[in-house]
Amino acid sequence: MNKRTLLLEIGLEEMPARFVTNAMNELAEKIGRWMKDHRVEFEEITRFSTPRRLAVQITGINEQQTDVAEEAKGPSEKIAVKDNEWTKAALGFARGQGVSVDKLYIKELKGENYVYAKKFVQGEPVITLLPQLKEVMLQLTFPKNMRWGAYDIKYVRPVKWITALFGSEIIPFEVTNVASGRTTWGHRFLGSSAELHEAEEYKTTLLSQHVIADPEERKMAIKQQIEEIAANENWNIPVNEGLLEEVNNLVEYPTALYGSFDESFLDVPEEVLVTSMREHQRYFPVMNQEKKLLPYFITVRNGDHRHLENVQKGNEKVLRARLADAEFFFKEDKKQSLEERLPKLKTIVYHEELGSIADKVERIKTFTELLSSKTAASEKVKQSALRAAKLSKADLVTHMVDEFPELEGRMGEYYALHDGEDKETSEAIREHYLPKQAGDTPPQSASGSLVSVADKLDTLVTSFGIGSIPTGSQDPHGLRRQTAAILQTYLVSGWNFNLFEVIEEAVDHISSLGLLKEDKKDVMSSLKEFFELRYKNLLKDRGIRYDVAEAVMESGFSYPGEVVEKSSFLMNQLSEASFKKEVEAFSRVTNIAQKLEGPFSDVKKELFEKAEEKDIYEAVAEAREETAVLLENEEIERAYETLKRLVPYIHNYFDNIMVMSDDKDIKANRLNQMKQASALIRSFADFQKIVFHS
Repeated sequence: MNKRTLLLEIGLEEMPARFVTNAMNELAEKIGRWMKDHRVEFEEITRFSTPRRLAVQITGINEQQTDVAEEAKGPSEKIAVKDNEWTKAALGFARGQGVSVDKLYIKELKGENYVYAKKFVQGEPVITLLPQLKEVMLQLTFPKNMRWGAYDIKYVRPVKWITALFGSEIIPFEVTNVASGRTTWGHRFLGSSAELHEAEEYKTTLLSQHVIADPEERKMAIKQQIEEIAANENWNIPVNEGLLEEVNNLVEYPTALYGSFDESFLDVPEEVLVTSMREHQRYFPVMNQEKKLLPYFITVRNGDHRHLENVQKGNEKVLRARLADAEFFFKEDKKQSLEERLPKLKTIVYHEELGSIADKVERIKTFTELLSSKTAASEKVKQSALRAAKLSKADLVTHMVDEFPELEGRMGEYYALHDGEDKETSEAIREHYLPKQAGDTPPQSASGSLVSVADKLDTLVTSFGIGSIPTGSQDPHGLRRQTAAILQTYLVSGWNFNLFEVIEEAVDHISSLGLLKEDKKDVMSSLKEFFELRYKNLLKDRGIRYDVAEAVMESGFSYPGEVVEKSSFLMNQLSEASFKKEVEAFSRVTNIAQKLEGPFSDVKKELFEKAEEKDIYEAVAEAREETAVLLENEEIERAYETLKRLVPYIHNYFDNIMVMSDDKDIKANRLNQMKQASALIRSFADFQKIVFHS
């Protein structure tokens, strides 16, 4: 059977760089799914994209759909057959399936007979199906769409051309009066239109028109050019992957070049210069071998090597203006201390139901003091943290943060040091925003950790307090991220306090301020449920199995460190030969304890009939006291070893004791005894949830 190559290219006005890669991948995935759904066999899909095009090239496509033999189920025999004759229902089914009635047969399904028909569906020529790719193309989703002209279609940008070939044959369809054809377009300035005789010619034809259509090849070209410049100049050029991806989706034919700026701008904080270059100009900063910023930058033009000196001068001129603004902002900001800026925070609304930024700062100070107490922080750490909490948001009203919002906290640290604040306080101002996203390093200082959690705790409890809880994918205040950050900081800081006691005290505080709009009980319940999901994600990221996480969290999760330690310990125990039998013993106790009806009551020793009852009672009493102390000190392995000592007592008990005695009082006493033992076991984990795979 002959095989052909398919090409579909959608030519567009320039797309936003952040849309390109996802759209390219979605187009390839949707077309691949369409091919499989329509029984079109193929070998490989290659994806292409530039700012002006999305394309897929699919090789090894059979010219004919795959034939298929299908078994179709019809009405039940009761409906299809009457007096040994086919009814109208059966005749209609046969007609609908395109078979004669003599091809119908009866077959049993789940105890009832049905009429079936086998039919052979011959594959159609693939070229007759391919115009349906128009619908696939129009199903692409984008973060933002637009309409143009009088067309109803909404798309990322206006469609300018469509190249659609099956081998050498055009796949005919039309979108917004743009008919598909064999013409593609090269670089906007260096190229022109080009005719494709075969779909295989796509990549090489575009290269002749100054377009590198493969995004990975284009990205590699950019990296190699930057590395060549670095080697020639003896520079160290850190290539930020996010910036590289963005630049790659801004150009079709990249040429890297470098420019310079006045060395005097290096007096401005390095982060400001780097942010200005990366975020505003899409430039790569240049470092020396000691990773100190140099007065140079790398940019990537969308074109060839001609007239690079003009491009260099133009970029230098633009950057000079940017850096001059930054230098001016930095000098102006230093004329007023952070302390002097605090009154301005009263004029900035944090949330219409929660007051101003100044109000938030007051709550952060309260929660910082609360956390200082819970963590037994030294007086020095506490005072640094409280001072940092007071000044934490002052840089929001500086010129620099207004221009570069991503530098919040970082500029606060610079200005605090300039104002004469101590190093610990200044550092905590920067760190209180950390971690900003998954994978970020949490605060490293004790003071920074306190203020960071205090800030995030305020955001969390006030949001839940007014009923602003994330739903589905909607999380405008980043509460999931901030909750994960609280847990991460708690763990890294080595804290050991009841997290939900602190959360409840925080809820009580906002209630005293009149900010609690929901019922406190409901708020606490929602917060615990919210934290539970973040815990599970955290444990999953640490390689903890879902069933193990469930087992541990069932025993409570007020102490994050304990949850992580228990989970890690139990994961290691899974490979121990004896662990399964230990879990079976613990689960046996928990299972039978569930049969107790009514509330738990004290075990009555006078009702013991056998030594095994007394033995397990005394073993549980001894282990309970010891385990509580060990868990409080997070000595997880020793706590488990203490529980493990119960295993022989459990086996002896069940070998010799009939819990469900005919004597009502003895039965209740034994169930209470099991309930008591179960409570001790479940203080470590609900072992019933652990799954053993054979």
